[in-house]
Amino acid sequence: MSTATTTKPAGGAPARAAAAAVPGEGRIGLRANLRHIGALVRRNALQIKQDPESMFDVLFMPIIFTLLFVFVFGGAISGKGNQGEYVNYVVPGLMAMMGMNIAMGVGTGVNDDFKKGVMDRFRSMPIARSSVLIAKIVVELGRMMVAIAILLSVGFILGLSIKTSVLDLFLAIGLSAVFGASLMWIFILLGLTLQTAQAVQGMAMLVLMPLQFGSSIFAPPSTMPGWLQSFTDYNPLSNLADAARALINGAPVGNSVWMTLAWSVAITAVTMPLAVRKFRQKT
Repeated sequence: MSTATTTKPAGGAPARAAAAAVPGEGRIGLRANLRHIGALVRRNALQIKQDPESMFDVLFMPIIFTLLFVFVFGGAISGKGNQGEYVNYVVPGLMAMMGMNIAMGVGTGVNDDFKKGVMDRFRSMPIARSSVLIAKIVVELGRMMVAIAILLSVGFILGLSIKTSVLDLFLAIGLSAVFGASLMWIFILLGLTLQTAQAVQGMAMLVLMPLQFGSSIFAPPSTMPGWLQSFTDYNPLSNLADAARALINGAPVGNSVWMTLAWSVAITAVTMPLAVRKFRQKT
């Protein structure tokens, strides 16, 4: 414990109370808030540099999933020898899956930071509490972009073709990033609420499995039973997968882009304030 937490200020109040009287988040200007986020982003990036093993999921997960689903399910869905057609179907869907899997890691990371006492260091700092969480999301979005770049590279090797334009491809990537960022707030909230990282992982899997496999990521909904098709139609991952697939393959976009953006805004609007409030209570 530092000297500041054991001495008393001139007024006689314990220094712990003085530390608690940090300037409120509302009195921190936008420029200062951005500086804090930038400093925390740099800190989180340096942690990754010191622990390169933390990038293994980002580096290998896209390769394993792409090869697995193309060569295991591609022949069954598109016909034997037509895996190339399935590549153009599944790779845009896997972009949505990458965002959700990486978002799960944010929740376990936040929970682990509290267990290790990392968050205690921020208690006496005059920084916006939201800047700590936003910095984590910025770094995880960077990790997500690396995963998508590897996913697309493997897809191109297996025969993925962009039938529209590079701009449409970037729009699909940007849409995946926006939706992925909204999901990160859900898992941050879980990480702040549940007691252990194992509990966060367990709860995350209960959410991930139905959403991923009850979607249009891996197979067309027309092959599914009627009740599952109804679930798939309202599944936000299906909207994102359909939007990315349409942007890359030149199919009609329909309402999938706007539905994905609507889901992203709604999820963020609900979970971000709850996560920030929970973080303030814990710090």
